[in-house]
Amino acid sequence: MKIASIQMDISWQDKQKNFAKAQIFIEQAFAENCSLIVFPEMFNSGFSMDSNAIAEPCGGETFKLLSRLAKQNQINIIAGFAEVAADKTENIAVFISKTGELLSRYVKNYPYTPSGENKVYEKGNQQVVFNLENTPASMFICYDLRFPELFRKVAKQVEIIFVIASWPVTRQDHWETLLKARAIENQCFIVGVNRIGRDGNKLQYGGGSHVYSPLGDDLSRGGSTQEFIVTELDITLVSKTRKLLPFLDDIKD
Repeated sequence: MKIASIQMDISWQDKQKNFAKAQIFIEQAFAENCSLIVFPEMFNSGFSMDSNAIAEPCGGETFKLLSRLAKQNQINIIAGFAEVAADKTENIAVFISKTGELLSRYVKNYPYTPSGENKVYEKGNQQVVFNLENTPASMFICYDLRFPELFRKVAKQVEIIFVIASWPVTRQDHWETLLKARAIENQCFIVGVNRIGRDGNKLQYGGGSHVYSPLGDDLSRGGSTQEFIVTELDITLVSKTRKLLPFLDDIKD
């Protein structure tokens, strides 16, 4: 499986600029025969607490754009943005198939309390498992990464987990260390996609997007600039690792 991780410099609350960037990346991923393209958390706006300015209804302009581009380019997409559903504003990640269908929608389980995200966005309480090219997968968002018990809930069911983020450079080492730990302890591929640049709150983001193998090997790494990162995954490595080292079998329920 070939995936493209988009380490994007997100324009603050400027959806049209971000849409234009996303389209270029999606077309590039299609040209390079990628099965999947992954964008960071709130890729269309930046990590903003101004939900009135950025949140959309279900099926709004961001979803419509991604759906159209997925279908046109025959590529699966994972991306994050803010959405309003049943009068609740949520920070979500979506998995859109190459036919343009919404196949999975995840609500961030752990809003980032130090920024006041929990006062603006509703906390999710469900995890998701979806089928990516016959590979069971799951996805989480940024601050979720600090809660290993969340990943354990899906570990035995999946072979790859995606973490999309707006993770600041001041805690860059935490981001990279935790991604690797989640891969090793859950014996699956972990794909972490972080943004770069500076946002409207003057926070700096350092990229450092990674793909880790089930053994914790670093298969790809982004720097601190906007990047298009392609990684090829041998999904059979998950079952081989779990058979050779059946650690997950010893988890106490």
